[in-house]
Amino acid sequence: MDLGTTSIVAASLASIATVAVLMIGRRARRSRADARALSETIARQRDVPRSLHPVIDPDVCIGSLSCLKSCPEGDILGIVGGSATLVHAEQCVGHGRCAAECPVGAIQLVFGTARRGVDLPEVDEFFETSRPGVHVVGELGGMGLIKNAMRQGLQCVEHLAEELPPHAPGGDLADLAIVGAGPAGLAAALAARKAGLSYRLLEQGTLGGALANYPRHKVVMTETVELPFHGRFGKRRISKEELLAIFQRMVAKGGLRVEEGVKVVGVEGQDGAFEVLTATSGRVRARKVVLAVGRRGTPRRLGVPGEEREKVLYGLADPEQYRGAKVLVVGGGDAAIEAAAQLVEERGAEVTLSYRGAELVRCREVNRARVESLARAARLRLLLGSSVQAIGSREVTLDLAGRAELLENDFVIVNIGGELPAALLEAAGVGMRRYHGEAPGAAASGEKGGDGARERLLHAGLERERAQRRAERRLALVLALAGTALLVFLAWKGREYYPLAPRARMASPLHRTLRSAGTWGHGVGMAATLFMLSNFLYAARKRFRFMTGWGHIRTWLTFHVFVGFMSPLVIAFHAAFQSRNLLATGTTAALAVVVATGVVGRFIYGLVPAAGGAAIELEDLQGRFVRLRDEVEPLLASGRNPARLRALLDGVTAPLAGGSLARLLLALPAQAVGSRADLLRVRALFPSRAAFADFREAYHRMRRLRMQIAFYRSLKRLLGGWRVFHASLAVFLVLAIAAHIGLSLYLGYGLLHW
Repeated sequence: MDLGTTSIVAASLASIATVAVLMIGRRARRSRADARALSETIARQRDVPRSLHPVIDPDVCIGSLSCLKSCPEGDILGIVGGSATLVHAEQCVGHGRCAAECPVGAIQLVFGTARRGVDLPEVDEFFETSRPGVHVVGELGGMGLIKNAMRQGLQCVEHLAEELPPHAPGGDLADLAIVGAGPAGLAAALAARKAGLSYRLLEQGTLGGALANYPRHKVVMTETVELPFHGRFGKRRISKEELLAIFQRMVAKGGLRVEEGVKVVGVEGQDGAFEVLTATSGRVRARKVVLAVGRRGTPRRLGVPGEEREKVLYGLADPEQYRGAKVLVVGGGDAAIEAAAQLVEERGAEVTLSYRGAELVRCREVNRARVESLARAARLRLLLGSSVQAIGSREVTLDLAGRAELLENDFVIVNIGGELPAALLEAAGVGMRRYHGEAPGAAASGEKGGDGARERLLHAGLERERAQRRAERRLALVLALAGTALLVFLAWKGREYYPLAPRARMASPLHRTLRSAGTWGHGVGMAATLFMLSNFLYAARKRFRFMTGWGHIRTWLTFHVFVGFMSPLVIAFHAAFQSRNLLATGTTAALAVVVATGVVGRFIYGLVPAAGGAAIELEDLQGRFVRLRDEVEPLLASGRNPARLRALLDGVTAPLAGGSLARLLLALPAQAVGSRADLLRVRALFPSRAAFADFREAYHRMRRLRMQIAFYRSLKRLLGGWRVFHASLAVFLVLAIAAHIGLSLYLGYGLLHW
């Protein structure tokens, strides 16, 4: 190798190393910043989520970063210790996009935390409550977001349509009584119409439910949901008025009948023959009941003297009446802050915002910044750490840091959240439970069905994984056929030219066209370059928030692999299967290495379980390991030397030490031989052959389980390092291609590739 070639190789390796160091440094800086933000969040006691939120299993998470930019609320997740972490928990509202974006199923959505539980109706995976035949969907079940509520309404009724046996039409017995005409109730009614089920849609207020009482022009966020009859619904930002207009169109297109002003007060009867009691319309007979009411239908009260006055309201339905008035808004959540800001900015009211906490921690960051800006401009008075003591006809008494303060006042708007409609739930016979970091429906399923329910959850997760794998294989087959067709076409185009020797090619009439600098060869090169650069769409799909939801991330990975595999093959046709300069050869070699590392990385990635089965399967492995260890304990007492047997057991049950997958695989043969030798040495300590056989079988099973758990944990470490290596080579490849094109243009393309 001459000096010039050595210099180029050294420069290339230095470039790759530099890119790798920059990537690792960038990830490390991000991790340190996220760790500081998490520490600050914990110190300020803002690390407790509101309700539904993600929990990331660090043993399964591979740190792909695809979840970080998926949340519409912003950077809620971060990277701490190499795994995704919920950093800004107080800003999480349970969109669930992060769980959908995770390629290995490391994220699970749960209710509550170990520190603070959430009281919700007890439901199973089909939204059925502890009272058979009564189902709960939407906000009442903890799903406050519009798209989540609608999807639950659809899924619930689709399940009921499969479960309900047909019955004779006519009479006053409906298939479903749907209580609540908000997002969940409307979706349930549309699903019932599509399935041919009869229904009664009952709403105590007006169409839209609690949304109809939102402040005027309030902007809400939703995501796309496919609804029967209506079609695609949802966009990123939508006003209250526009949302209600869309609901009206849903009713018209679906031919729905909404019975407004019907307040449900109880449910009698049994599954298949319910009677829904109403305060205004008598009894409604139905085979199934779907409760789709919201939590805000029962606003939480202050519990102070004077709260019964007419000046006290629990929402900002008509801002016009507050123009120029002295208004006290109570609360620190988004509803209270948005109401206070709207009164100041649009109606010129003299507004005081009272919140009992020392900081505004129950609202979105954009709302907090908005109200603090108004306070700094003296357009709004912000009283943190204050509480209402009494409400008079023309004044309000506040407790402000231990001293009483009297405020002149015309209106009090209380926005301190809603309470569960306990009376309705009790009258409907629906049981409640407190969730402490559990998945929706998981606990109830376990209580109803025991181990069978857990098996169903595991089966459902693995079935989703298998379905995704089947979809990937179908896509891979289509791409493989398309790629094969392209290669066959290119080979057919040059069938008379490519087999020729170099000198014979120059004499061929096809040489001017098919050589690298020819019109055909040049065109193939440009197309191949653009095709190869499309590989970076996969990285863009993970990094840019606006691309979230554009297909499943694993689908993009399949396309990424296809492009990477096809690129060198197409480039070979551009080069006419020859290499006449060092730069072109280096670029081709770099491309081959990138493809090779990508193939290896894809193989490792394929070993990681996907969808909902990963976390459950790993947890199941760990649980089986612990149970098996407990089963072996009594066998120790039957041996002649329990201390020696316990030492052997401790060796296979000791905590797993960290390490690489390579180290683990290298250690397996030695460990297997050593374990068998240890068993032979203790065989004589057992009183019978049967006792030793039981111990040996349990010992080997524990050892296999331990290796499986270690395999799970080491995979993500290997994949993380491999990803940096692969990405560094890919960046270098782009630089090499740019240099190749630049040199071609500088020296003359025809001369360089003659």
